[in-house]
Amino acid sequence: MTNYEIMYIIRPNIEEEAQKAIIERFSTILTDNGATIDKVNEMGSRRLAYEINDYRDGYYVVVTFNGGEDAVNEFDRQAKFSEDIIRHTVIRLDEQ
Repeated sequence: MTNYEIMYIIRPNIEEEAQKAIIERFSTILTDNGATIDKVNEMGSRRLAYEINDYRDGYYVVVTFNGGEDAVNEFDRQAKFSEDIIRHTVIRLDEQ
């Protein structure tokens, strides 16, 4: 198992309950594929460095977890299809 960090940006024009549902949905995608989530850090609404899909702001979420390649690939696949996530990135953390 490898340690990963995923940062994703949720579009800013949805309600708070919908944001919570998205965060829960994508956390479930990771756990259903064998990952164990260490921390979910909701960084909140922030200004984007550049406009993405006509949005100037976004709701940032950082998830730190321990899992395999299957969990990362499924998260990536689902995030690409989701209209609610405007950007995401996966980082493999080095062993310390």
